[in-house]
Amino acid sequence: MLPGPLLGLVVIAAATAARLIGGSTWLQLSCAAVVGAGIAIAQTLLPAVVKSRFADRAGLATGVYTTGLGAGGAVAAGVSAPLADFLGSWPGALASWSVLALAGAVAWTASRRSLALDEVAAPAGPLTTGLPWRSGLAWRVTALSAVNSALYYCELAWVVPLLQENGRGTGAGGLLTVMISIQVVAMLAVPALLGERRDIRVGLASTAALTSLGFAGLALAPGTATWLWILALGVGHGGLFTLVLTVPVVVSRHSAEAGRISAMAFFVGYGCAALAPMLVGLLRDATGDFRLAFALLAASAVLTLVPILRLRKAARS
Repeated sequence: MLPGPLLGLVVIAAATAARLIGGSTWLQLSCAAVVGAGIAIAQTLLPAVVKSRFADRAGLATGVYTTGLGAGGAVAAGVSAPLADFLGSWPGALASWSVLALAGAVAWTASRRSLALDEVAAPAGPLTTGLPWRSGLAWRVTALSAVNSALYYCELAWVVPLLQENGRGTGAGGLLTVMISIQVVAMLAVPALLGERRDIRVGLASTAALTSLGFAGLALAPGTATWLWILALGVGHGGLFTLVLTVPVVVSRHSAEAGRISAMAFFVGYGCAALAPMLVGLLRDATGDFRLAFALLAASAVLTLVPILRLRKAARS
């Protein structure tokens, strides 16, 4: 059987290439669902790889692959439309990204022997078997992951509509691009600046506070100092995103535990986070604007301080 990350990459490549078959909604959504499953397989095991091979540089290693996630998403979002025009086919443009998944599979295969990647332990058994359901530490990491992901999904879905409602018009999309670009830089720069031997809670707390400031600013004064709020979300949430993904590596005792904690965090956290953009939309429809919804997002970022401040104590228990 293929190793987890390699299996995930193969699934992603096959499902992405299958989009070429046709442009029907059910087919494209089905392919997207399978791609999501492949991403879940591959990404869940990355913290275990970092713990096993790069434990002394966990922040930097996590920052490198997180920057790849952010940059890849930004490039794909910006290039897919022109590529569809060039090819004369939206399904063809979407299917073309399977090339990158295949390239990743080749790179992983080439690195397996030199990094002994096949020795990295992963959660065993079907679905949720073996996940640390009774661990308070795992639940704190899961809560942190859920809020972190929810905030990110809401940024992508609702920052542009909020700005458009407050006079930014066609420039709102450009502001979102700037925010994502800043986040991509921060994903690598913030962990590097904080250093590997500092208490990760300091970085988590400071970036969570900066993220909360950005959401609060957009909630209360979106048309005033807009660039400041965009900068706060860019630096704050870019850094927070990487540091949250680093937590399973830092608090775990070995690669197997890192894999189990990250699997639980992604399984529960991402499932909960997927509901957040819909809830923001419902609040916007109920209240007539984004003020309450973004204020609650700012409050959610502040509430992450509860699990953050208990991480070290939980890791020792």
